Order: sequence, then structure tokens, then C-alpha cells
Amino acid sequence: MKLASRMKDIAPFHVMELMAKAAALEAAGRSVIHFEVGEPDFATAEPILVAGQEFLRGGHVHYTAALGLPQLREAISGFYRQRYGLDVPSSRIVVTAGASGALLLALGVLVNPGDEWLLPDPGYPCNRHFLRLLEGTPVSLPVNADSDFQPTADALASAWGRNTRGLLVASPANPTGAVVPQLRLAELSAAIADRGGNLVVDEIYHGLTYGFEADTALALDNEVFVINSFSKYFGMTGWRLGWLVAPERHVREIEKLAQNLYIAPSTLAQHAALAAFHPATIAIFEHRRREFQARRDLMLPGLERLGFGVAAQPRGAFYIYTDSSQLGPDSRILAERLLADAGVAATPGLDFGSNEPRRHMRFAYTVEQARIAEGLARMEKLLA
Repeated sequence: MKLASRMKDIAPFHVMELMAKAAALEAAGRSVIHFEVGEPDFATAEPILVAGQEFLRGGHVHYTAALGLPQLREAISGFYRQRYGLDVPSSRIVVTAGASGALLLALGVLVNPGDEWLLPDPGYPCNRHFLRLLEGTPVSLPVNADSDFQPTADALASAWGRNTRGLLVASPANPTGAVVPQLRLAELSAAIADRGGNLVVDEIYHGLTYGFEADTALALDNEVFVINSFSKYFGMTGWRLGWLVAPERHVREIEKLAQNLYIAPSTLAQHAALAAFHPATIAIFEHRRREFQARRDLMLPGLERLGFGVAAQPRGAFYIYTDSSQLGPDSRILAERLLADAGVAATPGLDFGSNEPRRHMRFAYTVEQARIAEGLARMEKLLA
């Protein structure tokens, strides 16, 4: 049977192969410290669990509207008002099946076959694969430490071509933890508007910034599409719930697409997520944010002492993107060596694009501080 031609352009998550090797080592009795997993290690916050359990006891777990529970859309609107001082009508908010669902809906209503979209490189791999799935063309926009691993208006102007239709940018970003300053984001938004393009901003790591509060792109322009998630700051990864804020005139088209793609987001997850915005639950998340900052501040100098270069300090998410070239010319070989000989799993740059991936590695500080210290010690012993 002949597969669709798009499949040759959709790469696997290479880190999954590393994770499978790590799991095999653990099954054989080896201890492995996981710096490769981009998932908070905290349990779901108790108020969310209680809300989900109380809803389940009623037994009425049926479909919701494709756009999501009205009361959850209102709660998200209230969150923007409380945290950002911004009035985002609930009519613009679409609750989705994870942030991936939000990204697919946004691109589904924006991308025509052959449209080119600019993607910062390094960046999250699913973005380019979703574009390919929709018969769009992802175009690498290389970023580096000189621009704090985020695009600039000048770089966008140089890369914009006759078939370019938009920019998809993440702030904070995976794998770099880099944040787009609001002034630069405003410049990007204006430059895209001048060219008749679209701006999609991934804000799924909002809430996980350290020493400052990130501004939302929604404060700049009512035409921007913003993606967010209950997975990162809210710690609900396995619940598979996110949201999309879109220009009001596009919501009906997005609703049609959601109806056809997945009918509705998880009813259980939506009812549980109502508790995520309670003050007591937010206090839990803020405590966890401080813990992530402490982990970053432990891991960052530790990696630098070992010879991993960190040219731009990560300001958000829970990743450190390093230059590993002083320790080996190929980060994938180095990652395999760290796993096999030190029992430390980290992600080589191969997953994140074509911008010098073999000289970069990503470390996630999603384990407790004692495990971070142990992992650094194991690597020091090996690399010495």
C-alpha cells in the first residue's frame, strides 16, 4: 500500500528513541535521571482532582459544545482580566483538545496549500509537521544567541517572500526558554500586518517565567491568534486541554473545524479545569513556579561548569538549550554516551530544526533539585 507523500516530510520525535533506551536501562535495573522530558513532574493540583472527582460522581459525562464549556470560557476570560488586566471576551476563546488541538485549528483556518510560514529555528518540531500536514510549507527562520533565540523584524523582512503568509512564534519558547520582549513582538506584529500576513503566538509556557511576568500578544492586536494550554503552568498534561484565542470573525469557522476534528474537548478535563483558576490553586502553581526557578538556577551554572555553553540565559519554560560542541561534535552521539555511561538522559538538538542541531542539546529541569545535583555529578564524573 502506498503511503501519502506528506509522510516522508514528517519526522518522528527522535527523543522518543532515547526515552525507549532509557526505559530499557531502567527495566534492567539501571538508574536514569531524566533531563529529556518536557513535562512537569508535579502531580495534578489537588483542587483540580477534587473538581474532576465530584463531576464524575454525577455520572453525566457527555459531549460539551465544540467551543467548550461556557463557564470555562468565561473563567479563562476572567484569568486574562485578573493576570493581564486585559478584556478578552469569552466569545473569542475556544477550549481545545490540548494546545496541539488549538494549533491545528488555528492553522486549519489560515493555511492554504503552498502557503509558506516562517518558523523560528530551533523550535518545537510539531509546528512544521502540522504545516506540512495541511499542505503548507514551513520555512526555517534561524535564530541564535545574538537575538536571544527569537526573531526580529529585520530578520522577518529579509525572510518574507511572495508566498509567505505568516509567522508562528513561541514565547517562552521550546527548546530555548527564550521570551520575545513585548516591544519586539509589537514590531513583528506591525511588520506582518503591513504585509497582510497572520501572526500565531504560542504562549503555552506563560506563567513559567522567572523574575518577571510575560505580556500576552493579545494586548497588541485583536487580529493575533494566541495558543495556550493547561499542561505547563497548570500542570495538567495528561488531561489534554488547551485553548485558542482568535479574532471574533473567525470563531465560527474554527467551531466548524473543531466539530469535525474531535467533536468537543474532554468533558471531564473541562470540569476539572474550572478549579484551576481558584486563588488557592493559583497559589499552588506560583509555589511550583518558584521551585522551577530554583531548579534552573541550580542546573544552569552546573552545566556551564561541565563545558556546556549557554549563550543566552533562559527566562521561561523549563529548558536550557546548550552548545555541546566543546564536549563532542555530534550531540546525538554525546546524548547516547551520557545515557549509556552516566545514566543521564538529555535531548540532542536533532528534533528542533536544521539550525546547527548537532552542536546543541536541551536539558529540562523537570525533576527535583536533588536529582539535578545527582545528574550533574554523574556527568562530571564521566566528562572529566
